[in-house]
Amino acid sequence: MASEGDSTGTTGWAAFRHRDFCLLFSVRILNGVATNIFQIAVGWEMWRITHEELILGLVGIVSFAPNLLLFLVAGTIADRFPRERVLAVSFGVQAVAALGLLLIDAQPEPSVTLAFVVIFLNGIGRTFAQPATQALLPNVVPKEHFPNAVAWASSGQQISVIMGPLIGGFLLLLGATVDFGATAAAFTLNIVLALSIRPIGQLVSKGPVTLDSLFAGLRYIFSNQIILGAMSLDLFAFMFGSANALMPVFATDILNIGEVGLGMLRASIAVGATLCGLVLTRVPIKRHAGVTLLITVAVYGTAMSAFGAAPNIYFALPALFVAGAADLVSVFIRQTLVQLATPDEMRGRVTSVHGVFTNASGQLGDFRAGSVAAALGVIPAVMLGGMMTLALAPLWGKFFPKLRHIDALEIESLRRGT
Repeated sequence: MASEGDSTGTTGWAAFRHRDFCLLFSVRILNGVATNIFQIAVGWEMWRITHEELILGLVGIVSFAPNLLLFLVAGTIADRFPRERVLAVSFGVQAVAALGLLLIDAQPEPSVTLAFVVIFLNGIGRTFAQPATQALLPNVVPKEHFPNAVAWASSGQQISVIMGPLIGGFLLLLGATVDFGATAAAFTLNIVLALSIRPIGQLVSKGPVTLDSLFAGLRYIFSNQIILGAMSLDLFAFMFGSANALMPVFATDILNIGEVGLGMLRASIAVGATLCGLVLTRVPIKRHAGVTLLITVAVYGTAMSAFGAAPNIYFALPALFVAGAADLVSVFIRQTLVQLATPDEMRGRVTSVHGVFTNASGQLGDFRAGSVAAALGVIPAVMLGGMMTLALAPLWGKFFPKLRHIDALEIESLRRGT
């Protein structure tokens, strides 16, 4: 329950008063756990089989390709069909992909080509799940509890990012096939949970599907310079700063900490993010949101550079912790901004474009990290990326002054942003 005297619903447990938010919260955590187990197993096996940094980067490109190809269709479907049903079908596709990799990995000589095909299939499921998940959140809580729901949803997502790599790392001790089997089971359970959600207030788009309706989300974003600035900042910051693709290399060849240590590296970012998210459920950002966004991007870049230079795990884990905390603040501001500034009947299309920015930042970041590491070395690749991210903060403050000047995260001012 929300704390006494909290009339705005921005703090405490306000969002958990609502049954469907509790279900969606569980879906998001389980989805995050399954996705992270899947990713850590894929990265580990690809490195074990090939020992090629570029292959790790290509995993990111193949995972992202469906998002780039299908995001307009995915967003339109999220606006035209019940979003909980779209989620259920998407989870089914991802369960099939996990079973496919289980079968491939069980072969004496696993096929890298077939693995990439199945990774692409998993990317299709994620592409359709992303806008449905994001657009569903405002349909399970009243608007006065929405900021609290965003804070809890962000924290829940990070809890899954802690649990997923740790579980995945321990399961790798039993073999990657166990990871893939656990992933398939988790997505299957999520089908049941998603179909149990009974959202209210979804405004289903009607009329014929045209090029004009397909591109409505893109037009809305590019007409609102605040949203465009926030999304593009996230795209480039994570693309330059991310080192996820190189975590197996750090675990095996640099820090020498093995499978469990790999899980600890991936989880450390999420621990920082989770604790920061829990703070935001009690102390939400009420003023100077734009400046706060830029500062946290600079902190994230600095922390990732420090991670690249870390001589051992005792320096690496705190650096990743700080990076995760800074990233969570950025996520909170951006998600609240995008959701409040977008009408419900086109929220699926806008969040689908947002998903392209978000997924592009991660997947292209994996490719950038892998390709630069192949050319310059692993440590220079991470440190250089962090420094480039640090430089983005003042640049975006100059290029997007309206983003810098955002004060309170309020629906009226955000929908006036141009």
